[in-house]
Amino acid sequence: MKEYASVDDILNRARERGEAPFIILLDEIEDPHNLGAIIRSAECAGAHGVIIKKRHAAGLTYTVDKAAAGALEYVPVARVNNLSETIEQLKQKNIWVYGADMNGEDYRKTDFSGGVALIIGNEGKGISRLVREKCDVIVSLPLKGNINSLNASVAAGILMYKIAEKRDR
Repeated sequence: MKEYASVDDILNRARERGEAPFIILLDEIEDPHNLGAIIRSAECAGAHGVIIKKRHAAGLTYTVDKAAAGALEYVPVARVNNLSETIEQLKQKNIWVYGADMNGEDYRKTDFSGGVALIIGNEGKGISRLVREKCDVIVSLPLKGNINSLNASVAAGILMYKIAEKRDR
């Protein structure tokens, strides 16, 4: 199985490409299929890496690798003890932190320019309170149906492509 990278590896990848960092942080994503799908979308959208928690979250397994459909070969995944501390370190490097949650501003009206860290929360609970408090902006996907949330990997994919669109300009 693929080895974990460090957060510095991810930041160095952005620097080597001459790009502002674009990082996906996952707050207790437990379903290995969701983790794999998010890594796959991150690779396709041009993210520099994915950061996951060591505890209460899926790790890099055969199932994740299969769901990622080869993306693990291209996307570094870092595993950290404390997501809140990692967020603080990213903020010190002028990276804006955007949390995805139901009670935020419409993602279509958000300026995702510059360094971006996008946080996707747990499939059932969303982003934890401590992590949410560290966010600079909370963004939401407007829902028009009767269901009150999207699958974590679907929401992540939509937001990653919006971020990629803003970065391409």
